[in-house]
Amino acid sequence: QMKKQCDQKLLVRMKTECVPCSLNLKTQCPAGYTKITNGTGIPDCRYYLEIKTHVLSFPGCRHHCMKEFEQPECCQGHWGPDCMGK
Repeated sequence: QMKKQCDQKLLVRMKTECVPCSLNLKTQCPAGYTKITNGTGIPDCRYYLEIKTHVLSFPGCRHHCMKEFEQPECCQGHWGPDCMGK
């Protein structure tokens, strides 16, 4: 019997909000995501502080997160909700 269902594995990546690097140790990824950076994360962003009439920009850190999930898909030559053949 030929396989009808050929699910695709999808990787979804996201980055957490930019914060001061010293505070980023405790930053968690959203539920279901795995943190792929460690320590204080990656210093590749800037965060902003508003002080009276000025907005100041500082270098900050953020974490990269990843989530893997399967997208249901039919194998070639099959289609429909039940992946029926020709």
